Amino acid sequence: LALRLVLDQLPADPLLLVFSFLDFRDLIHCSFVSRRLNQLSGHNPLWRSLCSRYWLLTDADRGAGAPSWRALFRQYYLDWGRYLRHYAVLKTSWETLKTFLSQRCPRMIASLKDGAKEEELDSIETQIGFKLPEDYRCSYRLHNGQKLVVPGLMGSMALSNHYRSEDLLDVETAAGGFQQRKGMRQCLPLTFCFHTGLSQYLALEATEGRNLSDIFYHCPDQLAQDPSAIDMFITGTSFSDWFTTYVNNVVTGEYPIIRDQIFRYVREQQCVATTGDLSVTVSTAFLPELSSVHPPHFFFTYRIRIEMSSSASPDAACQLDSRYWKITKGNGEEEEVRGPGVVVSSTIVNTS
Repeated sequence: LALRLVLDQLPADPLLLVFSFLDFRDLIHCSFVSRRLNQLSGHNPLWRSLCSRYWLLTDADRGAGAPSWRALFRQYYLDWGRYLRHYAVLKTSWETLKTFLSQRCPRMIASLKDGAKEEELDSIETQIGFKLPEDYRCSYRLHNGQKLVVPGLMGSMALSNHYRSEDLLDVETAAGGFQQRKGMRQCLPLTFCFHTGLSQYLALEATEGRNLSDIFYHCPDQLAQDPSAIDMFITGTSFSDWFTTYVNNVVTGEYPIIRDQIFRYVREQQCVATTGDLSVTVSTAFLPELSSVHPPHFFFTYRIRIEMSSSASPDAACQLDSRYWKITKGNGEEEEVRGPGVVVSSTIVNTS
């Protein structure tokens, strides 16, 4: 016996279940099929789920007396639709970073600027003569960088005679530093350090050995005959990857916060050693401003953290007396360093 399946005659519940697996474009297409599907495709819970997925909206964001979820989705789509691929990821990163830093570095949060408007970003593109990447635009719609302050949002580094702290530039300041000189053509600065003049740059065109959207520190090629020749230390392959990776390192504690500043030390799992109740962790940081590719000179600094287990006996307290390093270089050469444990003062390590 052959049965004819008429879509319009199916009960609402199975149809709504099918609709719950559809994207917003498919729901819109279904709304043109028939009057009944038009009615069902506007079901509020369907659009509530889509608002949550794409725009991270909650019931609190909608509020009492607000338009339907479908109307709210449309409202956000008209404003943010071109950034559909990037909005949720970048919005989540920004909110996560702000929540984390509000308790630890409130001055940094206070330095953030409100988002730029679409017409402002369009004007910048006209000014520099190049299109800005969509993920860059999306992020700057959320926050237009920060005020030029110290410490900067994008991390710090301090040695006895050297200090670096990078601000995230607003788009207007970045456009003022847009590079068109040989060796740095079509490069937009993302960050800036008052103390060193160091910036990370975003490539707006694939040229001079760079890929489109590469993010990098530049350094002169000191061995080249052409004074405009530069080398690069790549820090990201797109703005979204660069920014979200940085935020993840901050909020997971990979980058420690010391004296209200984010320090870009990197801790590898294999750089942790535990002996009894003592754990020693080594974190390293690369300093591009003190490094070069030609000639090969790569400057790293390190941070040592020694911790006593909270379950250790008070009698296990100890003091760092001396240090010994056996350094193996890339070419296989070994160097030994011996000296006092701490140059200035030697602290007692205990459970407190």
